[in-house]
Amino acid sequence: MMMSHTQLPASGAGRRAANGRPSRCPLRVRAVAAVPKLATKAVAPSSYTNLTPEVAKDLYYDMLLGRDFEDMCAQMYYRGKMFGFVHLYSGQEAVSTGFIRAMRPMDSVCSTYRDHVHALSKGVPAREIMAELFGKKTGCCRGQGGSMHMFSAKHNVLGGYAFIGEGIPIGLGSAFQSKYAKDILGQEGDYDVTASFFGDGTCNVGQFYECLNMATLYKLPHIFVVENNLWAIGMSHQRATAGTSGDVEPHIYKKGPAFGMPGVHVDGMDVLKVREVALEAIARARRGEGPTLIECETYRYRGHSLADPDELRSKEEKAKYAARDPIPQLRAFMLSNGLASEAEIKAIDKKVADEVEDSVQFAEESPKPERGQLLENVFADPRGFGIAENGQYRYELPGFSSGTAAVS
Repeated sequence: MMMSHTQLPASGAGRRAANGRPSRCPLRVRAVAAVPKLATKAVAPSSYTNLTPEVAKDLYYDMLLGRDFEDMCAQMYYRGKMFGFVHLYSGQEAVSTGFIRAMRPMDSVCSTYRDHVHALSKGVPAREIMAELFGKKTGCCRGQGGSMHMFSAKHNVLGGYAFIGEGIPIGLGSAFQSKYAKDILGQEGDYDVTASFFGDGTCNVGQFYECLNMATLYKLPHIFVVENNLWAIGMSHQRATAGTSGDVEPHIYKKGPAFGMPGVHVDGMDVLKVREVALEAIARARRGEGPTLIECETYRYRGHSLADPDELRSKEEKAKYAARDPIPQLRAFMLSNGLASEAEIKAIDKKVADEVEDSVQFAEESPKPERGQLLENVFADPRGFGIAENGQYRYELPGFSSGTAAVS
């Protein structure tokens, strides 16, 4: 099902440099998958790794939850229940589901400002995410993170990041911690894996390249997941990114071999293909064989944010990717291959609808944070708030902890 190829540097093994010393052997990097062609014939479930009915139903459930949750977010945003910028993930669900559902609970995920669905896939309850979007105390960040900053230590979601590229070094740090714990501290078992998600626009900033270098240098259990939806806000990927050597088209995945790691391109609108690539990259990292760069060709079905009128993308381009919607694709595959019945599909549909409705009700009924919460987690030592005019530390003033003290 997957194709592979090898990209090699020009130098050959066993050659000698001009000074007579043996030259360095060429680095052989195997790409896990080449640019795929769309399937023209049916693929049997047996072609996919451990694709049981239970696994297929979980993939369908997770993608549908992501889609329905984001659709509800749009409704709530336009009703004035959410504030600031809200970036929806609709259309890209196969990437989040294909990768994150293949990971273990102890593995970590670093996200972007388009982070709601990554958190859902990693197991953060829909209630906590919706409450966070509503700015409520019961949210996963107690109402202080909002749409672009989902975080959950319990579920190893290491945050959403508003600025592009910010999360990749954090993900690398997480992978380094896993490497250090096993190799230096002698922790038993295999490596915990970290996946950092980011878009095509991020692949033109320096942090991306610095992290590619460091990940290979230390052979970190880290996966770089590029969600290439072809647009960086309103800038087309074709206009913003130079073509790789010998190519007219800009291929991000080909940057992997330049840094000594496999580069992979996969159809990001097909959750089963994404999952296959994810399973191989995760297993490779877990064995201690280092990082992988994976480019997922995907598409967002809404504008950059809910404030974006989405007038720059053509109707033809939108229609092309709408026809490849990953959710009905998987539904049809499951039904035609006996992985689920119509009744089971409808039961999942109802379960998701009820879960999303419940998340809204929970968010509506949840309390707002107290004012004094703003003073928490600012300084490890409360003396950092300084000294008041009367010579006392400010944190000792009456009403300070509740946020009602009069301070200059």
